[in-house]
Amino acid sequence: MTITHTHMRPKTSIRDALQEKRNVMSAVVLRDIRSRFFNHGLGFLLVAIWPLAHMLILLAIYQLMGRQAPYGNSLRVFFATGLIPTLAFVYVSRWMSLSLILNRPMLSFPVVTVLDIMAARAFLEITAAVLTLIFLFAILLFLGDHPYPVDPFQATYAYLACLLLAIGFGSVAGVIVMFMPVFATVYALTMILFYLLSGTLFVPAALPEPIAYALSWNPVFQTVEWMRSAYYLGYSEKYLDKTYTLAFGMSSLCLGLLLERIFRRRMLEA
Repeated sequence: MTITHTHMRPKTSIRDALQEKRNVMSAVVLRDIRSRFFNHGLGFLLVAIWPLAHMLILLAIYQLMGRQAPYGNSLRVFFATGLIPTLAFVYVSRWMSLSLILNRPMLSFPVVTVLDIMAARAFLEITAAVLTLIFLFAILLFLGDHPYPVDPFQATYAYLACLLLAIGFGSVAGVIVMFMPVFATVYALTMILFYLLSGTLFVPAALPEPIAYALSWNPVFQTVEWMRSAYYLGYSEKYLDKTYTLAFGMSSLCLGLLLERIFRRRMLEA
């Protein structure tokens, strides 16, 4: 008896597909690290050290100005609760906006997709942001501060909400930059506005009602308020809207993924 096999194709198991995807992601991450940081893996530490240096310089300036902490006993901890979410958003979203255009050569490989590059950069930036947070926490402890939140769970949620916003905003900007490179400069300049209007340098409850209400529409402002409410008992949550913050973050991420899907073919052809 002769058995004829027709249309026999090798089947790829889910495990093999995941392994291939992991290899692609690893290759994109390694290429990203080497191309950005002196062709050496240790250069990745600069991603975490640069925002850390930014924070430490600002904290030193506030300390030299002799300002008093509106809440708590440490001026450094108070301003750190604002700088941590704000600068995490600024740096992560800024580099996410450059993810596709800086890794455009990787798209010449059929196995690498636009989404792979975006996901790899998101993983890289989140890792760097967490390292920055750990370094700053250790430095504050070394200086004799007590950088522990009253509610660590809410502080964690606030930080995760900040990263969600950064990835979402950066994804949308990344697709736009692929077609309009000049938008990278425009987006970088808007980060200054996000920083100034985030509530990092002031307590919103001390501002006139119309001004504080207008600032509350800024989602980064919301993450700062969320973080400070997790650190200080009695901190006013009048302008805090967690649902708005999460909805804004999810909407921006979904918009970024939708734009990637719509313009995927054009980006690959380019």
